[in-house]
Amino acid sequence: MDKHSVYQTNSFYWDTKGNDFLGAIVLPSYGAFVSEEKCRLFGDVAGKKMLEIGCGNGQSLQYHGERQASELWAVDISENQLEKAAQHLQSCGLSAKLICSPMEEECGLPVNYFDFVYSVYAIGWTTDLEGTFRRIASYLKKDGVFIFSWSHPIHKCVVAENDSLVFKKCYFDESWYSVPLVEGELKLSDRKLSTYVNALAKAGFVIEQLIEESDEAMMQSRDDRSDLVKKAKMLPVTFVIKARKL
Repeated sequence: MDKHSVYQTNSFYWDTKGNDFLGAIVLPSYGAFVSEEKCRLFGDVAGKKMLEIGCGNGQSLQYHGERQASELWAVDISENQLEKAAQHLQSCGLSAKLICSPMEEECGLPVNYFDFVYSVYAIGWTTDLEGTFRRIASYLKKDGVFIFSWSHPIHKCVVAENDSLVFKKCYFDESWYSVPLVEGELKLSDRKLSTYVNALAKAGFVIEQLIEESDEAMMQSRDDRSDLVKKAKMLPVTFVIKARKL
């Protein structure tokens, strides 16, 4: 896997198409059928310093700003997304310190500074998971909290066919692959859940909570006949981890 090629492909897509085609997953949603309103992973963030990894259009920053977080910071690989985030936050009467950089790289963020680092459906884009987790640990204060969500790896292995779920991909295959889209392409890797857990441990985190269950009320609000709802009734489609820096 050529990390530079992955970065170039994905950053170009988010700069040119991004949320216009994929849509945005933002707090209070962590992804399909998992919500902060139900899970309550953050608790009271009033007066807390928050850093978002992969902020996109800024709506998750808005979520914490409206809950009286004292400082909002964010990193994203796309200048275009950061411009959208800045405009959105300004329209809400909020501001944030926004940095354009790959999450894997040194970008001038303060160390031992933040109470929370969080990421909503962005961590999976990293080309260096262990390195990214080490950087995130360095940004956090002692006992600081890291919360992130991503597509559950088992979800990516299974497809709905008629009334059955069928394995189409090996769960253990973490190789990068291209995802052709109507307007461009992206590159992804489907990491095992254990890969995330072990990388967190190496970076000095202890896991406090792992969420895999789909919320029944959220599923009922969707078309019960959709393939995603059919899958979510049988297996996890989103996972969320809350970890604390030792």
